[in-house]
Amino acid sequence: MSTTTSNESRSRGKAPAGERVADWADGRLGIYSLAKANMRKIFPDHWSFMLGEIALYSFIIIILTGVYLTLFFHPSMNEVEYHGSYVPLQGQLMSEAFKSTLDISFDVRGGLLIRQIHHWAAIIFLAAMFVHMMRVFFTGAFRKPREINWLFGFLLFVLGMFTGFTGYSLPDDLLSGTGVRFTQGAILSMPIVGTYISMFLFGGEFPGDDFVARFYSIHILLLPGIMLGLVVGHLILVFYHKHTQFAGPGRTNKNVVGMPLLPVYMAKAGGFFFLVFGFIAALAGIASVNPIWALGPYRSDQVSTGAQPDWYMGFAEGLVRAMPGWEINFWGHTLVLGVFVPLVVFGLFLGIIALYPFIESWITGDKREHHILDRPRNAPTRTAFGVAWVTAYMIMLIGGGNDIVATHFHLSINSVTWFVRIGFFVGPVLAFIVTKRICLGLQRRDKDKVLHGRESGIIKRLPHGEFVEIHEPLSQDQMYTLTAHEQYKPAEIGPTVDENGVERKVKPTEKLRAKLSDAYYGEESQIPKPTVEEYREITSGHGHH
Repeated sequence: MSTTTSNESRSRGKAPAGERVADWADGRLGIYSLAKANMRKIFPDHWSFMLGEIALYSFIIIILTGVYLTLFFHPSMNEVEYHGSYVPLQGQLMSEAFKSTLDISFDVRGGLLIRQIHHWAAIIFLAAMFVHMMRVFFTGAFRKPREINWLFGFLLFVLGMFTGFTGYSLPDDLLSGTGVRFTQGAILSMPIVGTYISMFLFGGEFPGDDFVARFYSIHILLLPGIMLGLVVGHLILVFYHKHTQFAGPGRTNKNVVGMPLLPVYMAKAGGFFFLVFGFIAALAGIASVNPIWALGPYRSDQVSTGAQPDWYMGFAEGLVRAMPGWEINFWGHTLVLGVFVPLVVFGLFLGIIALYPFIESWITGDKREHHILDRPRNAPTRTAFGVAWVTAYMIMLIGGGNDIVATHFHLSINSVTWFVRIGFFVGPVLAFIVTKRICLGLQRRDKDKVLHGRESGIIKRLPHGEFVEIHEPLSQDQMYTLTAHEQYKPAEIGPTVDENGVERKVKPTEKLRAKLSDAYYGEESQIPKPTVEEYREITSGHGHH
């Protein structure tokens, strides 16, 4: 019997090497059952879902290029004399960190391109996360059960900001040194703990001899390690909760309509990764970023002209530049409110963003699971809040570059600063009002489309001389998409007096919740969807052309 089996195996030949490896792994890890359960998982197809993929691919590019750069960078502040390829700086005293960055840029084959790719990938990574979070916010994809994933994404964005800051501080050039000095001043403005944090971070008085080495450890080990864990957790939760999808025929909270992970989605994702990589590489080859040789090494008695942070730190710097330089004495200590207050405001902004899913859930009282996305127009208050926040961010971004704006547009820097101060309070309010009115207008247009159809552009003259436009009725798919959204009723306090005439004490939180709920879902915040009776009356011929 054994002889027959061995003869049959010889006649068939050995299995391919890949199959044998897969069999070996399956016997120890059970990968076949795992693949069967997950490789055919369905993912919906929509262009906005690619924003998260851009962030993921940029992060991978950052890791790959970062590993290459660590092979040549020397995180030391020991002073050396430069005798490298860049002639204008020959003979200059500088730190080993700055010298090794120059060597990477001019003497390591492909070093400058890798530096540029690394820096541009970091900028695009944070920009993609910013836009991706806005997509999640405006469509309500953060609702139950995805609140934890929202927190993961938020932490990734915040940690990405600080990873970027520590990264562009490593070369120890005049621009990054100015930014580090600004950060140290902001840390010192914190009462009680500020001096301790500064001493711990810089190893003594600024700039000290250790901050590049300490920033290096934070930049390549601590923050990326945490971020990698958050990315893995984020993707696991996406798999576990299944992907959200926009409303449409056949799409419910209990299914997903789209393409399988293998082979369709993975093939598209792989191609898209190389498109992102190619775009970043082309951008790195064309547009110079952080040319440290034009700035020179950092000196504490100099400040680089037009020093600007990367865009993601512009909001915090704009707050500091717009804030008046107020100081108060408190118990014998000077409190620098001109720096400390902007830091508190910045922290409050970030805190509200992180907790918003829980705030909205409390206001609406909605504890159900949501897998169907909202169209932004159908959640006017939430959309208006999002646009107001982006408006405040952009105004503060202008404040963070008020000197550049003033010199390039030949304006007074004081005028730009006052514009930012006033705009920070007025701009978001105007943006909120305008956005909400636009959303309500779009809801009215959708209702009109459902009841009257789409304008065809064809004008018809009736027998009695009246000119009317012919409307084309919408398809059932289009009508479903325009009417699939839910309409919430605002929470009510209820009767304050019971059946015995005893007055019930209403808690302040209950009153606040009712007011906020009315602001979200009251008559002024949503247009009623067309009813079946309205549709039948219109389509029966009364006033329909």
